[in-house]
Amino acid sequence: MRAEYLKIEAGTVHDPANGVDGRTCDVWIKEGKITLPPDESVDHVVRVIDARGLVVMPGGVDMHCHIVGPKVNAARLITPEQTRKGAPGDVPTTSLTGRRYAGMGYTTAFDAAIPPLSARHAHLELEDVPCIDRGFYTLAGNNQYLLEAIKNHELERARAFLGWLMRVTRAYAIKVVNPGGVEAWKSGATGTALDLDTPIDHFNVSPRRILTTIAGAVDDLAMPHAVHIHANNLGLPGNWASTLETMRLLEGRRGHLTHIQFHSYGGKEDDLAGFCSRVAQLSDYVNTHTNITVDVGQVLFGETVSMTADGPAGHYLARLYGTKWYSHDVELESGCGVSPIEYRDKSLVNAWQWAAGLEWYLLVQDPWRVAMSTDHPNGGSFLAYPHVIRLLMDSAYRREVLKTTPERVRERSVLRDLDREYSLQEIAIITRAGPARILGLANKGHLGPGADADITVYTPDADYQAMFELPRHVVKGGRLVIENGEYRESPAGATLFSAPEYDRGVEHDVERWFEAMYSVRYANYAVGSP
Repeated sequence: MRAEYLKIEAGTVHDPANGVDGRTCDVWIKEGKITLPPDESVDHVVRVIDARGLVVMPGGVDMHCHIVGPKVNAARLITPEQTRKGAPGDVPTTSLTGRRYAGMGYTTAFDAAIPPLSARHAHLELEDVPCIDRGFYTLAGNNQYLLEAIKNHELERARAFLGWLMRVTRAYAIKVVNPGGVEAWKSGATGTALDLDTPIDHFNVSPRRILTTIAGAVDDLAMPHAVHIHANNLGLPGNWASTLETMRLLEGRRGHLTHIQFHSYGGKEDDLAGFCSRVAQLSDYVNTHTNITVDVGQVLFGETVSMTADGPAGHYLARLYGTKWYSHDVELESGCGVSPIEYRDKSLVNAWQWAAGLEWYLLVQDPWRVAMSTDHPNGGSFLAYPHVIRLLMDSAYRREVLKTTPERVRERSVLRDLDREYSLQEIAIITRAGPARILGLANKGHLGPGADADITVYTPDADYQAMFELPRHVVKGGRLVIENGEYRESPAGATLFSAPEYDRGVEHDVERWFEAMYSVRYANYAVGSP
């Protein structure tokens, strides 16, 4: 039988993980994987894609978005007006989500917040997302079983439970959202701000203890991705101080802080007029502590919908914007809040949020530790990534947009003094190679032999937004999804998950807890067998 190869010929290749920076070379594909060129002695047939004069990169990897799960479905229900008029911040269907990602050159995406109780349904939704590989992170920071173990200083039981949770939900990573804060709010606590050392009612454990326990367990279980942290006090003026303390408590442990822009504000809670950015102070810490990685959560001006597993933050945003609001509590585990919002360039707060995101990209010195995200759709749609790329690669354009913001932002944001412009190689890092490395995905984000054949070919353009909005070719798992800018097929992707080893002795205790506390049976909870 003749071996079949696909050859992307003579493209300008950007493959940062393998040290290839704009070199003209060929990329060979066989059976869905990147491979070495065939030996002439082997009987083979080659299909050639002429990439002369074109830019070749690995497929994009979105490490933080919201595309399935209860909050996404709630958003679709309460914002039909955005879908009807095709607003940039709309929440597409599962099938359209996959095609939109592929149409932008992305081939992998992870939903960042699925309650364990919703895992089974989330997997069914993921199966309906074509063209990309996908997965999700399961929520743990407000799980009552875990809080009981931490309360009783049973760290081994906590670690075993997290390992078990990963197995039964078939999740890829552990996500912590407002540790302790969601449980406190569900139990009747008033207010949104939370100190890291304030004990949570009923459990007498602080956010600090929750975070250090989970971060330690994730490392001890050798999970591929660090604990994925949505820190306390999201969106609140002055929250930069608790964000910095969260970074400090991770000393000696891996930690990924997500949508970091939303946690980087100065000012006081009762004084929005004093709202400002404190990215410079936080990025200084990240630059000197290699155990920390971040994704940005860039805000874009326009309509979108806020959806978060942080119930109190969702309520705060709804009151702030005066919009409709949906809240959902997941028994013993989590909650969520959904509300439509609009970011306006003339709003002092919104303009600072826009500027703070760009400050993060430009002030973190190592692009391998800062990943592209809009926290889709919270800061804006993932379809805005090409616009963000233009802002990063074109400082003159960035300054033009800055001029449209309020005077205080124009005069005080460090953006006005930042001339840094990202190169194509750096864009390949923050959208592809970097997220894959942060996630521990050995076969993603690069074009070396053995990697998944996920490849995007772009037509060079001085308008970088136009360049990245419409790829010439997209290959997913060796199959040509987009050819000459047109869809050819919508292949099914794979669901990615992690299954760490853990002490199986915990299972009897977890089953006892379930039968006493949950409204579902233990036997019906798991997506797959532990």
